[in-house]
Amino acid sequence: MSEHPGTETPAKEPQVAPAERGRTTIADGVVEKIAGMAARDVLGVHAMGGGLARTFGAVRDRVPGGGKSVSRGVRAEVGEVQTALDLEIVVDYGVAIADVARAVRENVIAAVERMTGLEVVEVNIAVSDVKLPDEEEEEPSPRIQ
Repeated sequence: MSEHPGTETPAKEPQVAPAERGRTTIADGVVEKIAGMAARDVLGVHAMGGGLARTFGAVRDRVPGGGKSVSRGVRAEVGEVQTALDLEIVVDYGVAIADVARAVRENVIAAVERMTGLEVVEVNIAVSDVKLPDEEEEEPSPRIQ
């Protein structure tokens, strides 16, 4: 207590930094898009998603306003500070699958962690197909009428 009654200075509460005043949440779809773009950037990745997902995606891509789905073949589970990802990819024939998977994992982790600040705890990769040189594309270009 102070010698003079009524002249006590109230204890100042510490200021909270502006960056800590509120909460940021990141939707699963945001992480899926980032991961999808990062995975497609890796040499040897021909496509994302399994056969059925690619078929439906090809149809959706041709619908006006449908646009390409960059998150096709990617599933994310996002928590408050961590995320886990499952990717399904198609690789080009002749590539070393283990090397492509390692490069995809590294690229996805770097992109997601840099852009979101989330810790990527795992990236599971399922190689669902290999694109042979003489195979026709499953996603044919639109016909000109």
